[in-house]
Amino acid sequence: MFTENDSAKIQERGSNPLTVKKQIENFITGFPFLQVIKPATVGDGIIQLNEHDTAESIRNFDEKTAEGTSLLKFVPASGAASRMFKSLYEAMEKLTNGAPESEVKSNKDIQYFFDNLKKFAFYADLEKVAGKPPEELTALDVLSLVLTEKGLDYGNLPKGLLKFHNYPDDNRTSFEEHCVEGALYAKKSDGNIAIHFTVSPDHQPKFEAHLSEIQAKYEKEFDANYSITFSQQKPSTDTIAVTPENEPFRNVDGSLLFRPGGHGALLANLNDLDADVVFIKNIDNVVPDYMKPETVTYKKALGGLLLNLQKKIFSYQEIFDTRHYYALDSKFLSEAAYFLENVLNVKPPSPQYYTEKEEIYHYLKNKFNRPIRICGMVRNEGEPGGGPFWAKNSDDSVSLQVVESSQIDLSDPQQKELVDGATHFNPVDLVCAFKNYKGEKFDLSNFVDPATGFISKKSQNGKDLKAQELPGLWNGAMADWNTLFVEVPIQTFNPVKTVNDLLRKEHQPEG
Repeated sequence: MFTENDSAKIQERGSNPLTVKKQIENFITGFPFLQVIKPATVGDGIIQLNEHDTAESIRNFDEKTAEGTSLLKFVPASGAASRMFKSLYEAMEKLTNGAPESEVKSNKDIQYFFDNLKKFAFYADLEKVAGKPPEELTALDVLSLVLTEKGLDYGNLPKGLLKFHNYPDDNRTSFEEHCVEGALYAKKSDGNIAIHFTVSPDHQPKFEAHLSEIQAKYEKEFDANYSITFSQQKPSTDTIAVTPENEPFRNVDGSLLFRPGGHGALLANLNDLDADVVFIKNIDNVVPDYMKPETVTYKKALGGLLLNLQKKIFSYQEIFDTRHYYALDSKFLSEAAYFLENVLNVKPPSPQYYTEKEEIYHYLKNKFNRPIRICGMVRNEGEPGGGPFWAKNSDDSVSLQVVESSQIDLSDPQQKELVDGATHFNPVDLVCAFKNYKGEKFDLSNFVDPATGFISKKSQNGKDLKAQELPGLWNGAMADWNTLFVEVPIQTFNPVKTVNDLLRKEHQPEG
């Protein structure tokens, strides 16, 4: 299957030839569907914090932070913004081919864009590159200046470098908004604010240049020091592509084709970082200052809940680590099993009351020695995204999982009925901890469900191929983590998927 040159190139990428062969096997066998048991709902897998609970969790978070708990904000920011402008690209192509403006603007999204041009935070920059009010230009000229290197080049920039929000003194990119947001809940007791952005190789110099422009301003404003770092998706996490016949796909020069493995590849980036508490949030989910308080409230509440849970888990970890199974009585094992099942929501594959003492000891020790994540979940109001479910794991235990629709066999009427009954969805609002009671980091690659990858059809140079995505970062890549779901307000979820989303009231100035 592989030549000596292939094997050498695979190793040069940092990949393991056995892993690549396994990826090809996955193309042949396919990935199994995940068996969903039931949707997680409030009171049955999703925690609903009342006012007192929220206040207590925030107090706990603030106390631990004051004591020196290290914090880190992790922001996946490598995606290009081109998909945001899909409708604008289509309009530009039509205008280039001679279609009249009236015809192009009959599309309500395009008309809405032009009607509200002055409301975009990038309007002032657009006017500057145009040399005149954009309203005096043709529609084609406006679109060219927005999308191409003739002007703002937004179609080729990452979302993090686009102007998102208007302010009286200046307008902010989403990158800046994450810096500001980080100061409000991820500032450590020594004044340090650590934020890590995953970026593409082409975009990193632009991010670094932007940071150099704004860093001093926000450090002065928040009396803080920013420790902002960047990383790129590792070539070793790329996956091999195959032909429709499941043979390795080769480029024109005969070399193997590897493709990015999706956001699950960022687990390797996350694994390289070191902090006690890590917040994860997508680059496009930020809001103006007047809307930030609710976001900060729930970020701190989730963080405080995690630290409280971690304290109890640490106590179990230490006992299981320092005492042999024959030194632990049945009462302790029953208590630990109850906590695992009823607090951490991990249902064992069989009743543990009839399990041998040594077997239950090792089962519990393994389950407590895992990373922890608290996932915010919002009420389902029609937005796309994975959802919170109870699902069966590879060891036949049942636990809480973030599940994408592609992981579920929707042709099965029973499974579809369960999906249709879901009340919440995943907004990618996570607070994580991946150290044990000794302060040692877990190797996150040991807690992935490898059977949760995804296969899709693509093309290269006019030839069909099959591509493979790794288990998603907050799906299969974290499938074997101890997990809690907490309801958070829909107001904390304001993603920007299309350019016109920036015209929503949540992304416009107050009032």
